[in-house]
This record gives sequence, C-alpha cells and structure tokens, in this order.
Amino acid sequence: MAGFLPISREDMEEQGIAQLDFVYVIGDAYVDHPSFGHAVISRVLQAHGYQVGILAQPDWKDPDSVRALGEPRLGFLVTAGNMDSMVNHYSVSKKRRAMDAYTPGGVMGKRPDYATVVYCQLIRRAYPSVPIIIGGIEASLRRLGHYDYWSNKVRRSVLLESGADVLSYGMGERSIVELADALAAGIAVSDITFVEGTVFRTRDHALASWDAVQLPSFDQIRMDKEAYARSFYMQYCNTDPFCGKRLYETYKGGLYVVQNPASKPLSQLEMDDVYELPYMRTYHPSYEAAGGVPAISEVKFSLVSSRGCFGGCSFCALTFHQGRIVQSRSHASILNEAKMLVKEPDFKGYIHDVGGPTANFRHPACEKQLTKGACTNKQCLFPGPCKNLNVDHRDYLELLRKLRSLEGVKKVFIRSGIRYDYLIYDKDRQFLRELCEHHVSGQLKIAPEHISNTVLQRLGKPSMEVYQKFVQAYEKMNRSIGKEQYLVPYLMSSHPGSTLKEAVELAEFLRDMGYTPQQVQDFYPTPSTISTCMYYTGLDPRTMEPVYVADNPHEKAMQRALIQYRNPKNYDLVREALTLAGRTDLIGSGKKCLIGVRNFAKQSPLQKSPAAKKQGQTGRRTAKQEQRVGRRSAKQTQAGQGTAGRRKQGKVMHK
Repeated sequence: MAGFLPISREDMEEQGIAQLDFVYVIGDAYVDHPSFGHAVISRVLQAHGYQVGILAQPDWKDPDSVRALGEPRLGFLVTAGNMDSMVNHYSVSKKRRAMDAYTPGGVMGKRPDYATVVYCQLIRRAYPSVPIIIGGIEASLRRLGHYDYWSNKVRRSVLLESGADVLSYGMGERSIVELADALAAGIAVSDITFVEGTVFRTRDHALASWDAVQLPSFDQIRMDKEAYARSFYMQYCNTDPFCGKRLYETYKGGLYVVQNPASKPLSQLEMDDVYELPYMRTYHPSYEAAGGVPAISEVKFSLVSSRGCFGGCSFCALTFHQGRIVQSRSHASILNEAKMLVKEPDFKGYIHDVGGPTANFRHPACEKQLTKGACTNKQCLFPGPCKNLNVDHRDYLELLRKLRSLEGVKKVFIRSGIRYDYLIYDKDRQFLRELCEHHVSGQLKIAPEHISNTVLQRLGKPSMEVYQKFVQAYEKMNRSIGKEQYLVPYLMSSHPGSTLKEAVELAEFLRDMGYTPQQVQDFYPTPSTISTCMYYTGLDPRTMEPVYVADNPHEKAMQRALIQYRNPKNYDLVREALTLAGRTDLIGSGKKCLIGVRNFAKQSPLQKSPAAKKQGQTGRRTAKQEQRVGRRSAKQTQAGQGTAGRRKQGKVMHK
C-alpha cells in the first residue's frame, strides 16, 4: 500500500491494476498528505480494499481529459479541492487572484470556476451511465439551494447543477466507505438513499418526505428572502448527527433533493486509524519541475490534533462541514506522527502547529454531545458560556509537554488559533502560562473580529469585555515570566450589521490601543454561513430581525479604510467616512483625531476622489445631496448592528 496512488495508465500497469474501482477527479494538485481531503478519502478507500486512481486538475476544455485512467468499475469521485473553487479564484472584490497555492508552481487557472459542476459535466459526456459521487468543501456547502456571492443569485443544489448521483457532505470517511460497499454489492446508485452524511435526488415524494422536514421550495427561496432565511436556519438547526432531522427541498417538475442526517463523529480510535494510513506526506514527484505545490509548506510540519468546533462564529462554515462536536486523536497517534516529522531531512526542529479549527478544543463542549448531540437552538460560548461547558486544558497541556520533550524538537508553536474566551473561562492559568512560555513566537494571533458589542452579537463572538479581560491576563502573564510578546488580532470590515458608526468606533479603538493593521479583509460571503445569509437577505436568520448590510463597494472601501486610517492612501476615504458618520471631530490636529486637515481649495471634500474613482463611485454629489446622504447614513447607523467575516493574517501589533 506504500507509494503514490496511480495518476496514469503507466502507473496502473506498474501496480498491476487493469481497472480502477474509482477514479478521483480533483481540482487540486495531488498531495498525499492527511491535510488534503482527497488524500484522506482515497487512502480510506484503499484501506477497505478499493483501487483508487487520482486524476488531478484535468483539462476542463478537453472532454477526453477525464478518460485518462479509463472507465472505473464503480464510479467517479469528484471534488473541487481543499477550497471552494470560487474562493480559490477570486478575492472579496471579485478580482482574480494571482496565485493558486494548491496548483504546481502556484499557477492560477488550472481549474475551472464552479469546478465540481464542470468536472461532472465532462464525465457525463464521456461516461453517461457511470455513477458520480461529489464531495469536498465546495459540494458540502452547496448541497441545497444556496446564495452564491459571485453570481449574486440563489443557485440550485450543486447535486442538480452538476448532474451527479450522490453528494457526500461533511467529513466523508464513513459515508464514502458505505457508498463504495453499496455499489460493490450491486445496488443501483439511484437506490442508495440510506447513507448518513449524503444528499440524493428523487422524484418519489414518499421517499423524500418519509420522516423528514420539508424546507421552503427552491422557487420560494429564490423569490423571497424571508423564505430563504427561514430555510437556512432550518438547515442550520439540523446539522447535528444525533438530533438533526432529514430535510428535503422541492424543485419544479416533481423533483426533490433530500439531505440525510450527518454522519456520526469518529471515535478516537477511528481518528487515529485515518491519520495513520500510509500517506507519502508530500506532493506527487511529477510536480517537482514546476516547483512543487506551495500549500504543502503550511502543513508539512504541522499536526492535526482535532476536528470540529463548538465556537459557533456566524461567518464560519464549520457547523455545516465538520460539525460542532469536537473529535480528537490520541496522544500516541500524534506523537508517532511527530516522530515521523523529526526524521524528515528538511525538519529544522520546529513543529509549526498542533491543533485543528480551534487549537485549544480537544474534547466535546459537554458530555451530552457525545450521545445526544449539540443543542439545536443554543451555542456553547455565545452570548456567554453554557453552564454545562467543560472548560479544561489539561489534556492539551499534557500533549504539548510530550511533544516539547521529543528528541529533535526545539519548539512547538500553536498557529491554528486559540479561542481566547474559552481560555479565559479556565480559572487555572497554567495553560496560559505554558502558552506564553513555550508556544508563542513573539506574537499570538487571536480573532476578536471587532470591538463593538453590537457587531460582535451578529458575529456570534464574545463581548468586548471578555477580550479586554484576556488582553489583561496575557499582558500580566508575560510580565510575570519576563517576556515581551504581542497580540495580533484579526479584524474585519463590512460584516452585515456594521454601519459607518461601528467602523469609526473600531478605528478609535485602534487609535487608543496603538494597533497598526497592515492587512484587513472585508467580510467575504462564502456559501452556507449565518453571515452570508444576513448579507443576502438583510435578516438575521436566528431572530429574523432586520440587519443593515454594507453591500456598496464604495461604502465597503470606506469601512476598510477606517481600520487602516494611518495609511496616507486612505485619507480621502477616511475623510468621507467620518463626514458621513457625523464624526468630523476626528479630523484635525487634536490627540483624538484620526486624520489631519488638508487644503482642498474649492473642491468639495465629498467630490469624487481618486480613491473613490478606484472603488467605482460614479458622479458627484451636490452639497444638498451630501446633507441628505449624511442624514440617511445616520438613520442607518442607528438601526445597524454587527460586523463579521474572515480575514487574511494581519500584522496588527498590540503591546
């Protein structure tokens, strides 16, 4: 079982394979490492006796490209890759990215937009009757009707758009084996409707509706934003594998898309088995001439200790994909992998990360989750910690101590993110002490996202008071151990609910605390998050309350510029934002001012500036128009709440 899986007919011949059971079409380059979904699924299938070949980044302009490995015995597996293909291709401003870290040499353009759909259409032309199973993050988050930011419309389930037979959502180790076994047993793919963690289509109403909750129809959610919000929240409340209900969505022509309940979480033994499969732990050697695959550098010397997250951030899709129940590997399994890293010829003694979606989550939030699942209408940490929350870092501490003591290991870093509110709820400060002593490389990255409690409420994040309490504890701990270390907070602009008022408040906070963010990311409406639902509908699906949405590119630019108000290039945008927000008191030479005064001669301060032109603002406003805009903005500010999103790593320095 050692060695790379076949990627060509020549490889098949060398390995004595006449026909593959599955051909795995992937949008990424082939990287045989457990941080890459296609590697995990293919190795799991191999461990269960199935022959799998990898067809990485086929030429989507050539229908014959999917014939490269021949017709598989059981079916095609299709994934867009480790990222949604549209997120991979485009920034939040919908501009084409310059680099694809999951492609050899970082070259952009080796996969199509909406890759899952395009690959399936190619396969259907080449092999009309061969079963197709889709999975991965793109399929998982688009499994039912969903708002698509890039086309700015509600799209059908990707199962229908692609023409695939079955969709495997979430972490697919269980479902893919059950699907493979059913196909191998001779069950027609149209009859495989019973596998947890899958979505199927049918015209049989009795089959679709049996023991299921009916969602608003696709036509309803396409035409009515309130119906969309209701549908989304019904889905959100039924993502749990223990208490989630079967769901179905109706389409024209008597067609139904049915979502089975999620797969059960893996036990620790099962997690260990998955991560101990014979991965080659690097990219395929055929990519060496192109310079390799850049994405491997982020994970090569990192260790996955857990999956799942009970943090419940509004802008995060983990609830829909990995779920809220934390699953973890054993210490022995992680230590064995660490010993393998030490033997790598280019290992320099530094383990870059030990974690998961949230590094300091190593066990379920409470005992109940293991048998009854996560609560459908309550969060573990928001708006405050649940009374049943098990706050305990001892297991994680013990793991980190064992890793630090390994021969050949100089330093163990934690870079996958610390949930600071969970940490501060731990009355025992030993984890904070050892974190500061051993696992911070001068800077600790955390994600407060914003400072306005109004915005934080929309984000599903803890109040500003909790963040300040953590900052004080972190600074106190570093003083006590004689270290000068910093916090690097992730900050976000233009999340639904954020008006210019809250954006100005954030700028004032940065001024007072001495932050200088070098990078800020606007909220990015990716599929299947509460925040994206708010962005599209203008409603918070949890309460159905109206939410202010900054969807105009120029307003978004102003909110982003306020966070980086010290950058001279942002002067015009900041000045305009402060004027519209009624905060011209922050323009001048006073200590509290964000920007100074410039001589604009006769030009109106709100006339179209070069920065505004760049953001696509059209026309110039008269003075009366500006007054009306100012009054309107003030009203919006009073009604608005929130800010969220995900950002690239910022270099905000907080001493």
